[in-house]
Amino acid sequence: MSNSSGDADTLIHILYIDDDEGLALLMQKNLARCGFSVEWAQSGAAGLARIAEGGIDAVVLDHLLSGETGLDILPCITSVPDHPPVIYATGSDDTSIAVAALKAGADDYMLKGISADYFDLLAAALEQALERARFRRETAQAQEVIRQQRDHAEMLLAEVNHRIANSLGLVGALIRMQSSMTQDQVAIDALHETQMRINAIASVHRRLYTNRQVGSVQVDEYLDSLLTELEASMRDDKRPHRIVLTAKPVNLATDKVITLGLIVSELVTNAFKYAYPDGVSGEIRVVVDQIDGELRLIVEDDGAGFAPENSARGTGLGTRILTAMAASLKSDFAYDPGHDGTRAMLVFSLHEEK
Repeated sequence: MSNSSGDADTLIHILYIDDDEGLALLMQKNLARCGFSVEWAQSGAAGLARIAEGGIDAVVLDHLLSGETGLDILPCITSVPDHPPVIYATGSDDTSIAVAALKAGADDYMLKGISADYFDLLAAALEQALERARFRRETAQAQEVIRQQRDHAEMLLAEVNHRIANSLGLVGALIRMQSSMTQDQVAIDALHETQMRINAIASVHRRLYTNRQVGSVQVDEYLDSLLTELEASMRDDKRPHRIVLTAKPVNLATDKVITLGLIVSELVTNAFKYAYPDGVSGEIRVVVDQIDGELRLIVEDDGAGFAPENSARGTGLGTRILTAMAASLKSDFAYDPGHDGTRAMLVFSLHEEK
């Protein structure tokens, strides 16, 4: 059957799959009044072949065909990428057919007829199905644009984190060079501690870059990497200590991870320096767990102990850093006086403040 007359660019092309040529002629004549150009396929195979050629805007699929039903053909149509919407038509008033057709992917269901009202209703159903299909396409296109923009933003952010990590690594290297050129042990120690603080920040950006994460870091993996580097940097014959980490796999916002890393670095450094006598091996334990929407940090040792009310050992900069970092997390430190050694505890909320 040829297309109905009219401008092919403005007509909406409908494929009617039915073995009844007479009804197909009526379909062509009546839908032409509504701006539709109707092609006829008298079998499921012919209809699928025509759909594969392209240029079909919507399909009207009859239920009873020669040797098959529309329910046999419908899954084949809906499996085609970006397939045209399908209106399922049958003369049966069995609602189970309608349910089966809609479940199989039909956009709408019509009871067949030959009256003008039937064709008007069919035209309205086709227009609605086409509008829904247009909306789905536009939504899919918009989502694809968003996905591409998100991927681009994530790539740029990863590059930023990579450059920040490299820049901080360069700063650390300059500090290391500076410490090698001075004979003042106090200055050497201060530069070494500064280098470790910078490394605590750089480690966050390295993890953001290598894991392609956006805005958050997994705490256990980050602290494992940080403490491994810290132990390798500080462990020697004078301080042959070991760091043991026990941490839950909690994701934490980048700014909080940096703060947590600085706190852990300070506490572990203090334990390395002051907990045990020179040459005596000791264990420094770091525990991180999640309890009721809060993250709890414990850093403890079995050494000489520490009284918070006593004057700070060293310059006191570490204590000021710890106090400032804890305040930024809206928390403060608590020391366990009953622990044999030093146990520092910090608890803060995992939820962002609004």
